[in-house]
Amino acid sequence: MEKKIINALTRCPLFNNISEQHLIDIVEGAKYKLVKFDKKDIYILAGMPYRHVDLIVEGEMVARMVSLSGKSVEVSRLVGGDLVAPAFIFAKDNLMPVSVETEKETTVLRISKPDFVELIDINPVLRRNFITILSNIDVFLTKKMRVLSLFTVREKVGYFLKEAAGKQGSNVVQLNKSRQEIAESFGIQKFSLLRTMSELQDAGAIRVEGKRITILDRNKL
Repeated sequence: MEKKIINALTRCPLFNNISEQHLIDIVEGAKYKLVKFDKKDIYILAGMPYRHVDLIVEGEMVARMVSLSGKSVEVSRLVGGDLVAPAFIFAKDNLMPVSVETEKETTVLRISKPDFVELIDINPVLRRNFITILSNIDVFLTKKMRVLSLFTVREKVGYFLKEAAGKQGSNVVQLNKSRQEIAESFGIQKFSLLRTMSELQDAGAIRVEGKRITILDRNKL
């Protein structure tokens, strides 16, 4: 098994608390195959059934929900080690509510649903890890719905900056997304994001220097 595959598997929460050799044995026994996608390929469209168990080996995907008016909201980004749509593997209604496309050349490790069922049936650690993954998705979506539906644009920007600062362990936030990508993740227009960031800077809450944003006063966010 290639090293890049092993690295992706070890990053996947599905294989937490499983040794590398045991992990290799598990996956090789599942008759996996590698599927490659070009940059900007459509992985799946909203309304299509989800039929496989795919784990990203390398690359990046973005899941977006698009309204009838064309408004786009970025739901999540998936990178190496992430399972794609795990909540839909066993769903009775497994039609995808979002469209997913690749942001760059992407390779996924694909296991059939019957083989995956057998894996979690015989391995209690995998089964517990999969339950944890589903639980974390529920928590994430609950928070996402709250932010999208109840927060003002200013509250969304403040929430984003505080969350990013917490993850980076500093009041200096280094953005790893473009302004457009950040705006899409909160279902707002790019100009609304830029205007709000300018207002926060004028109010002394933040200092903006390109992709480097310093939080000066959290109480003003």
